[in-house]
Amino acid sequence: MIVKAASLLAAEGAGNPLIPHTYELVVGIFAFLVVFFVVGRMLVPRIQKTLAERTDAIEGGIKRAEEAQAQAQELQRQYAANLEEARREAARLREDAREQAAQIKVELREEAQAEARRLVEAAHAQIEADRQAAFAQLRTEIGRLSTELAGRIVGESLEDEARQSRIVDRFLDELESSNAQAVR
Repeated sequence: MIVKAASLLAAEGAGNPLIPHTYELVVGIFAFLVVFFVVGRMLVPRIQKTLAERTDAIEGGIKRAEEAQAQAQELQRQYAANLEEARREAARLREDAREQAAQIKVELREEAQAEARRLVEAAHAQIEADRQAAFAQLRTEIGRLSTELAGRIVGESLEDEARQSRIVDRFLDELESSNAQAVR
């Protein structure tokens, strides 16, 4: 069979195997034009549409990314501004608290000093009252003792209360006046 095919080829043409026959050229050109028309009319617009959509999607994505980045930067700026405002507010509150603490400290100190003065005055008043009471008791006791002593010296009883009181008062008044002159 191989021999038959080789002889058939040799008989058909002594032409060049690289140059096709005319009918093959016509059919090939016609087939090429049909494929070119189908590809040019149907596939190319679809491909261009798909490429345009992808280009729009990419460019839109880039644009959205830029907008998102701009929004993120704006949010970051607002966050920084809010943070700075919060820091200033915290510093102001700390300063207010310090001032209030100082004011409270001053008020407590004044209250403590007023209470101390009141206690000292009450103590002085109590001391004065105790001194007056002791002086009155001492005066009574001195009067009683001096009456008793005078009664022993004179040799008679000084039992009369009114008389005894006058003698004691006169004696004590004389003592006080002599002390007052000695002090001057």
